[in-house]
Amino acid sequence: MMRDYIEELQNIIESNKSEQEKKALILQYHESDIADTLENLTKEQRLKLYRILGTEPVSEIFAYLDNVSEYVEELPQENAADIIELMDSDDAVDVLEELDEAQCKEIISLMEPESIADIQLIHQFDEDQIGSKMTTNFILISKTNTIKTAMKTVISAAAENDNVATIFVEDEYHHFFGVLDLRDLIIARENDDLVSLVKQNYPYFYATELVEECIGRLKDYALDSYPILNAKQELIGVVTSDDVVEVLEEELGDDYAKLGGLTEEENLNESILLSVKKRLPWLVALLFLGLVVSSLISGFEAVVATLPMIVFFQSLVLDMAGNTGTQSLAVTIRMLSMEEVKTKELLKVCLKEIKVGFLNGFILSILAFGFVFCFLFITKQAIASSTYNHLEALKASGIVSVALLGSMTLCSLIGSAVPIFFLKIKIDPAVASGPFITTLNDIIAIVLYYGLAYLLFLVF
Repeated sequence: MMRDYIEELQNIIESNKSEQEKKALILQYHESDIADTLENLTKEQRLKLYRILGTEPVSEIFAYLDNVSEYVEELPQENAADIIELMDSDDAVDVLEELDEAQCKEIISLMEPESIADIQLIHQFDEDQIGSKMTTNFILISKTNTIKTAMKTVISAAAENDNVATIFVEDEYHHFFGVLDLRDLIIARENDDLVSLVKQNYPYFYATELVEECIGRLKDYALDSYPILNAKQELIGVVTSDDVVEVLEEELGDDYAKLGGLTEEENLNESILLSVKKRLPWLVALLFLGLVVSSLISGFEAVVATLPMIVFFQSLVLDMAGNTGTQSLAVTIRMLSMEEVKTKELLKVCLKEIKVGFLNGFILSILAFGFVFCFLFITKQAIASSTYNHLEALKASGIVSVALLGSMTLCSLIGSAVPIFFLKIKIDPAVASGPFITTLNDIIAIVLYYGLAYLLFLVF
């Protein structure tokens, strides 16, 4: 049975123990569990808890809050500034961005110049650049240090930086030189050469690199910290493993939103107007694409008027084509986003999807042929003439079957080719959203289905 940490914490907070006892017991729990408990407390209880725990522990707890602005607004401005000041710079930026402009400026004015500089450093990068995800919480030493002086520097800096497992090293010109594992430094002998312990060919990123272009390398290396450099090759920040998890969640959420036909990911607390703004652009585009579909159908007016029974099976062909295309789209975007395919393998992706679409279409077309023919035979439905005709039933069944095979094959190609095309022209492949691909698939299916009906019944 899982422990209910929230209930345990709430019992401690509401107990008759002394404040010192409460603090000692509460700080034995993880900050995330304490953050979850805050939602179950009243404002008065929270303010009392902040006072008991102290500013530094509260700053660590606030880093795990989802709607942190609600809790910051409960605090006096001076206290809020002290808490945000102690947070990692990237977390501090996230908190300040949630606040209204006036409150944000007021809190920043109460912070120390060094903290303000760190926040401004991160804030200068766009949200889609990796520099916006970095923190200034790291330890940097010079390669000219001895083992002894390096250890002294690390011990001194560890009081203000909890990211100590990886120590970053610069050369005499302040260029990034490499990294040093804390373990290697601890077990090194005093007379060892510090440079010999440094990993010089260590992966790094430039702050202006796009997040989506860095994700593959971040995942492949799976490091605790990644150095972030400026154009001068100077270390200005690091991206930690926690930041990588957040980046992956944001990118996956963003891709999921685009696949659903949204311009951005939504959340429960945003306004209705903002949600409308995110959804409307794609809906407008899809409206015009829908008009194209309607125009195509109207172009086959003679077929619809002469063969009304053909319309009965239209949804079957359109739905299967759309489903097939969406499957290929999802598979292709997943491969592209995880960088599982290289440029030379992109053609293989398309060819594989065509083969899969053809084989699925072949099997389903046989089933559809049998279903449609049996339906027409049992119901004795007339197609082109006034009474049921075996030849016409066979032709109608063949039209559904061939249209299904052709549309599923072509839509598999479209579902894989469109995101690859977007990737080549430097556009996020996820923009090839599900609704967008589905509408293209409808166009293909309609042309094939009604085109075959026109040829077999009205021309020949």
